[in-house]
Amino acid sequence: MREAIDEHFVAQVRALRRGVADEVDPARVLALFDAQLQSRHLDLAARWLQAQGEGFYTIGSSGHEANAALGLLTRVDDPALLHYRSGGFYAARASRNAAEHPDGATDPVRDVLLGLTAASSDPISGGRHKVFGHPALHVVPQTSTIASHLPRAVGLAFTLGNLADLAPERRWPEDAIVVTSLGDASVNHSTAQGALNAAAYLVHRGLDLPLLLAVEDNGLGISTRTPAGWVEATLRRLPGVDYVEVASPRPDRLLADVEAAVERVRQRRRPALLHLQTVRYLGHAGSDVELGYRTSAEIARDHARDPVLATAAYLVETGACSPAEVLERYERTRAAVMAEAKSVIGERRLSSRGAVVRPLHRPDTRPAPPRRASSGPPEGPLTLAQAINAALVELLEERPHALVLGEDVGVKGGVYGVTRGLRKRFGGRRVMDTLLDEQTILGTALGASLAGLLPVPEIQYLAYLHNAEDQLRGEAASLAFFSDGHYRNPMVVRIPGLAYQKGFGGHFHNDNSLAVLRDVPGLVVCVPAHPADAPPLLRECAELAELDGRVCVVVEPIALYHSRDLHEPGDGLWTAPYAAGGTPRGPRAHGDGEDLLVVTFGNGVPMSLRAARTLEHDGIRATVLDLRWIAPLPVDELAAYAAGFDRVLVVDETRRSGGVGEGVVTALVERGHRGRIGRVASADSYVPLGPAARLVLVTEDEVIEAARGLCEA
Repeated sequence: MREAIDEHFVAQVRALRRGVADEVDPARVLALFDAQLQSRHLDLAARWLQAQGEGFYTIGSSGHEANAALGLLTRVDDPALLHYRSGGFYAARASRNAAEHPDGATDPVRDVLLGLTAASSDPISGGRHKVFGHPALHVVPQTSTIASHLPRAVGLAFTLGNLADLAPERRWPEDAIVVTSLGDASVNHSTAQGALNAAAYLVHRGLDLPLLLAVEDNGLGISTRTPAGWVEATLRRLPGVDYVEVASPRPDRLLADVEAAVERVRQRRRPALLHLQTVRYLGHAGSDVELGYRTSAEIARDHARDPVLATAAYLVETGACSPAEVLERYERTRAAVMAEAKSVIGERRLSSRGAVVRPLHRPDTRPAPPRRASSGPPEGPLTLAQAINAALVELLEERPHALVLGEDVGVKGGVYGVTRGLRKRFGGRRVMDTLLDEQTILGTALGASLAGLLPVPEIQYLAYLHNAEDQLRGEAASLAFFSDGHYRNPMVVRIPGLAYQKGFGGHFHNDNSLAVLRDVPGLVVCVPAHPADAPPLLRECAELAELDGRVCVVVEPIALYHSRDLHEPGDGLWTAPYAAGGTPRGPRAHGDGEDLLVVTFGNGVPMSLRAARTLEHDGIRATVLDLRWIAPLPVDELAAYAAGFDRVLVVDETRRSGGVGEGVVTALVERGHRGRIGRVASADSYVPLGPAARLVLVTEDEVIEAARGLCEA
């Protein structure tokens, strides 16, 4: 059964009357038309495949085919980050690539069909998701439905415009522009608003930002209507960002407007917003019953706005084609797409858990950038904050493509002085103060990473990460998964966090929840507690980022930043010489007691060591095991240590529900630990201000009491 828009197109073309051929060269319009036809028939094939039980994705591009003009008029080597209605763009860019690079040609029809059917031979995701992407086309795959890819697009444009020379090799030409797109409903999302604000902010500061952002406005967000005039009103308000409305689907006007915008961005290195008026056919997706929120008359009226029909009418009216020739082209494309759709049925799909998760753990195949020699470590015993600062100096010296960015990290040197002196030593391009927006910080890092740099962004407090956590979950860590490892976001995120700051803060400065980080597939999370551990852990995260393409997070216990002593004033046990060389892979044991193993991390380490000293008076000799690595947990090493103990106490400063301790206990039980296991954890509560914080956080007395109870039984 044919769709209504399909029948309407055929009927309207038959009624057209051929005009007298003019002097306009139809080649470019025909290229646009062919891309639009491929996109339209791919949507129809997606419905057919779903009906056969062989297709698994039906969000289509029908009505949005005007975006093919962007694919046709931008260069193949302009990086593109597209939303999910970009079939026309993808087909047009593939055709342009085939014309320019026939040896590297890719078939856009087969590419998309392999994605629709979750075939493992899908050239971008390997069968993991239907996305528009291909490394040869410089289309970076996005799965975002809420414009969460925009901060990355802004970050990439900022990097290409201002920092590309820091990369060991340019991944895109000097005059490349970044192309990105989203729907009108997504403009309202806070992520999109933050990215648009960041773009305007960068222009206001006089920085280059070669970004072409297309808002494809079909007037609907699933079933919610976009109020008339709202998109234009919100896009026009951005200072310094050019607003270009493309209202007509007529191909000569469409191509002229888009071409002018593309060249304007390329020449001026300033962003432009392309407000592309579109329409939506076939509902939001195959499961969407559009008649539940729109009348049949409304749907039928939209057929007159069909961009594919507008291109066909132009070809006929200008004499470039007859109606019969247009229909022959239309049906020839249908036949080719359907033949390909039938051919992909039976393609192999992912068939094991290991195959699915492989990109999350597969090392990057690119060689590590060359290193420079460092000036050597500082002398004398260092606090945790001083050790981290020295490790950042070493990282920036050895890797000229590394940069540190975040709120207050530059001129001030960080709220706690951890980045003090870095900006003076390495300059403002490599140690950057950002605007106060966490998603922009991470988005900038994501873009810099794509361009070949090694970003080290800082989120000032753990509690502030939650404003932007999806930049790690939905964008950074997922990129390798949805691109089958073709694209990665190597980076090292620093987050001062956890609790126990005396006399300061409340919840926003004493957040003790790490659950949101431990839940992200492929994310690496470590917590350095002792100054001797911080440099090796940071060094290992940098190695994991560059050699494996991993996204790493270093959570730094604020309360331990400036600690010097462990038991008595002046003992200096919480300082250490700079740890040069070596990369730690597992936990670190303190002590050699055989009665009790205390498993902990972060602030729990000095707390447990003090508790262990008290327990010695009871005849209980304990070993304290600092996990150091929180995600993934070092399960093998943990189980090996625990095997030598009849009693294990887990000391967890995070919350009882969803805390790190749950994972530790589960790992021990699943590994068949035969001894007794106890756990102390903080309350399921936010951390209040002042002395009341002690009422919800794990205390040293609780550790001692739990240890005694475990050993007496």
